[in-house]
This record gives sequence, C-alpha cells and structure tokens, in this order.
Amino acid sequence: MVHARAHTESLPADQGPVLDAQTRERLGRHLKALYEPVLDETLDPRLAELLQQLESDKRERGDR
Repeated sequence: MVHARAHTESLPADQGPVLDAQTRERLGRHLKALYEPVLDETLDPRLAELLQQLESDKRERGDR
C-alpha cells in the first residue's frame, strides 16, 4: 500500500490535510474501478419506485 503525503503546513486549524493533484487523480481512478461494476448493476424495482416517489414528493414541495 502506498501512503500519500498530505500537505498540512500553513493550513488553518479547521481544515484537514490536502492531497496533491497526482494523489487525487490516482484515488479517483481507483474509486471508479471499484464502483464501476456496481453502477452497471440493475436497480431493484422496489428501490427505483421509492426513488421515483421521493422525486415526485420533492417536486410537489418545490424542492430541487
């Protein structure tokens, strides 16, 4: 496992470590590879119906 070095010097105390661009890109590629098979799966019809109902309820309330 490769450990990323975080840049913490000169950060305000309320912010955490910041990853450099190369580390963020590598992390993004790994996450995409990890979740891509899940995104290709068919959504359970019951869950799809619940999501549609939530969207409908949001529209009725005027939420975005």
